[in-house]
Amino acid sequence: MLWVKAFHLIFMVTWFAALFYLPRLFVYHAMSSDAISNTRFKVMERKLYFGIMTPGAVLTIIFGLWMLYDYGWALYADMGWLHLKMMIVVILVGYHLYCGQIVKAFKNDSNQHSHRFYRWLNELPVLLLVAVIILATVKPF
Repeated sequence: MLWVKAFHLIFMVTWFAALFYLPRLFVYHAMSSDAISNTRFKVMERKLYFGIMTPGAVLTIIFGLWMLYDYGWALYADMGWLHLKMMIVVILVGYHLYCGQIVKAFKNDSNQHSHRFYRWLNELPVLLLVAVIILATVKPF
């Protein structure tokens, strides 16, 4: 079971690294004005989203569900911290999918947001990571 937890954490770190970096690429992409940079950012965003971020998310969720299954769902009935953590994961999946829509918008040269928007967007996964780590380690309720 510790191997499952280890892989869950490894893929969670991978997913979050991409969740932090992709919006930063959006910042730079929104600020770029030449065709070469625009093309380069499109390639970087696509590779990060589909090659690292999405597999990281899928494997994080698979190993997390594996742990839930292995420990038995009944054990978690009175653990509010875990329910909140799973709700945050659902929010993270929504954020992930939203980033995918932004990748598509940049690919189609139809971005509607400024670099300032993406700077703010970049802060959300930081807050969610802090919440998940506190919930998983402190288990406050």
